[in-house]
Amino acid sequence: MPVRYGFRQWDDGEDYDDLDADELLRLLTDELMETGDLDEAIDRLLQDGFTTEDGTRVDGLRDLMERARQRRRELEEQADPDGELQKYRERLQMIEEKEQRSLEELMAEAEASGDERRSEVTRDLVSEKSMQRELMPDRLGERLGAYQHYDFVSSEAREEYEEMMQELREDVLTTYFEANKDFLSNPDPEALARMRAMMDALSTMIEQDRRGEPLDPSFENFMENFGDFFPGAESLEDVIRAMAERAAAAEAMFNSLSGEQQRELRDLFGQMMQDMDLGFSMSRLVSNLRQATPDLDWNGQPRLRGQGGGRFADAADIAGQLNELRSLEEFMGQANAAQGLPEVDIDAVRRNLGPDAAKQVEALQRALRQLRDGGFVDRNGSRTELTAKGVRQIGQHALKDLFKQLRRSTTLGAHREASVARGGDREESSKPWEPGEALSLHLPKTLRNAVFRQGPGTPVTLHPDDFEVEEYEAVRRSATVFAIDLSLSMAMRGNLAPAKKMTLALTSLIRSRFPRDFVAVVGFGETAEEIRIEDIPQLTIDYNYGTNLQHALALSRHLMRNEKGERQIVVVTDGEPTAHLMANGEPFFSWPPVPETLQLTMAEVLRCTKAGITINTFALDIERSQFPFVEQISRVNGGRTFYTSVDELGSYVLDDFVRHRRAS
Repeated sequence: MPVRYGFRQWDDGEDYDDLDADELLRLLTDELMETGDLDEAIDRLLQDGFTTEDGTRVDGLRDLMERARQRRRELEEQADPDGELQKYRERLQMIEEKEQRSLEELMAEAEASGDERRSEVTRDLVSEKSMQRELMPDRLGERLGAYQHYDFVSSEAREEYEEMMQELREDVLTTYFEANKDFLSNPDPEALARMRAMMDALSTMIEQDRRGEPLDPSFENFMENFGDFFPGAESLEDVIRAMAERAAAAEAMFNSLSGEQQRELRDLFGQMMQDMDLGFSMSRLVSNLRQATPDLDWNGQPRLRGQGGGRFADAADIAGQLNELRSLEEFMGQANAAQGLPEVDIDAVRRNLGPDAAKQVEALQRALRQLRDGGFVDRNGSRTELTAKGVRQIGQHALKDLFKQLRRSTTLGAHREASVARGGDREESSKPWEPGEALSLHLPKTLRNAVFRQGPGTPVTLHPDDFEVEEYEAVRRSATVFAIDLSLSMAMRGNLAPAKKMTLALTSLIRSRFPRDFVAVVGFGETAEEIRIEDIPQLTIDYNYGTNLQHALALSRHLMRNEKGERQIVVVTDGEPTAHLMANGEPFFSWPPVPETLQLTMAEVLRCTKAGITINTFALDIERSQFPFVEQISRVNGGRTFYTSVDELGSYVLDDFVRHRRAS
């Protein structure tokens, strides 16, 4: 179908309004935990698509690209400008054959009359007409133009020729202009003069604008005289764009043909424009449009493989659509989708892939803008990185996911213990009750919620959603260091991402619910180092070897040296200690572990125990008989050891932490 170029304000308040930055961060969390590269996580999410929390499916750019390719293949089979040229050749040949038959019949009648003078005059006429046609050029456009000065003998041939020329004029004009159909079907000299004046005025304004001169005529005067050619245009840029896109589509149609076919079609169009006295004005305008819109693809060569012809205007529209589809594919296929997506033309998506695809792309664009505008991400050189606000938000999402997992769990029931900490001072605050918590109702707020829900009147019926429970603040502060194994095996076994997610969730819980508590994170591989919580989402593992638990425990103990109250180190590891620090401070690695590594690690366990620091170890996929050292830590230190799979890690740590924190 022909592309209709109009101008309107797009309403961004349609579907997918609930896709915001917060939802996008939630969807990014798992991929970001896995790769540590925010750009890569965004790119994969945008390429693959996703399903929102409410079940709405948003297609990825890869899906949209495939739809664009399929649409391009469909369009390529619809257009056939060379076939249309061949139809006009055949029509002209039929007209010439009718003219030749009429001449032969005229000659036969003259000879049958017996009038020698009549025969001689008729013979001269037939010879003149035959010579006139033989001298006509072979190219279709030039030959059609030559017939403008030919006096047909056959009235039927003349009528068919005039009908064909009228169709051609209409087809050529609609290839370049969107105007009144009645006018284009039979333009009179006055209407053609007005069209020529429009093109000349537009060229003049483009040239003046390029030179930085005042527009004369002004845009307002131009639209007053010629606004019916450009419905909805509000600026000179709108007018230029509308004309340029149609002219570029015509160029793409020409370029789709072979060299000889292209020359013939250009000659045909040139002849038609010349016959209507529009040739010079059109050439000038197209040249100005090219300079004014360098971003358009004026050299596109679409593959038009249709059969059976079809109007040139329709073929040009299809060529324009193919150019748009190719541009969309290039934008959506960029390696960094987050960089290409903002440049995707929503109107082009809507025209070619439909309104639903346009809404989805626009929703993605809006969510990406909100990530930056909301302060969740920022650019650092060529990289996109999370801000502190973004890290906190991801931590909240991770915590929410772990609580959901904990509620669904059937294996942790004996591990959970519902209790309320009474060893603290009551705060003047409350919070909504969550299933699994003990009921210590804040009655005034609970009753208020019920009244607000059901309205005035008695009796007041309570619903679980109305419950508000009292919050208590522990008198003693607690200190927690999460010591995360960053050895190469953690990445190879897929254990790093769940460990990072668990750490973010627990640090988020501590910071929000227990702001007086101390919390820190230590990562250990060949050596140990403190890790900023803000750096956890994009944390990756270097290709070095070793599980230096000794250094991790020593650094954790050092970080808590000034902290009072209960202190604990939460160790997450998938293997035995295989490295330690030597006397000179350099790391030593050995697999299998040497006795010295185990002895120095156990010595650090004893120091932590003497300092009153509890070590709770979460062993991932470790065989007890194969790696007994983690159990020895529990026996020496008095802490707990949990053997768990990576899928249950977050739930185990969260459940143990919440239970232990409430009991403190």
